[in-house]
Amino acid sequence: MEPIITRCGYRCDLCLAYRPNVEKNPANQQKLSDGWHKYFGFRIPPEQILCDGCMAPGTPKLIDQSCPVRSCVIEQGLDHCAQCMQYTCKKLTERIVAYEEIRQRVGEEIPEDDYLSFIRPYENRERLDAIRTSEHENS
Repeated sequence: MEPIITRCGYRCDLCLAYRPNVEKNPANQQKLSDGWHKYFGFRIPPEQILCDGCMAPGTPKLIDQSCPVRSCVIEQGLDHCAQCMQYTCKKLTERIVAYEEIRQRVGEEIPEDDYLSFIRPYENRERLDAIRTSEHENS
């Protein structure tokens, strides 16, 4: 699957909640419910974990229906936050995921499988910075 970068820099293709990933492995729903609770402190019932991704047209099924980043980026006519003149704004800052911050919060090393399942898809700061740098170099 090709990389699918969201408005805030998450990767749908790596996210276990992304519809094609859930359809391929429905056990992802319980795994995510537990992993998100462990690393981010919120729990979503497994049966509610299914997401079309915020890049899907129309009114997609999203995990976070109230995400302020998606509507902001769409209103500005951008593809993602890296294109914004106000990068990094408060809306995006609320959605930044960084491995080191999570590791410090949980107080222990994070197993590789947990990193790949629950953190890597959402580590967006470096991803957006790289996109921003690349787009500025190409303009």
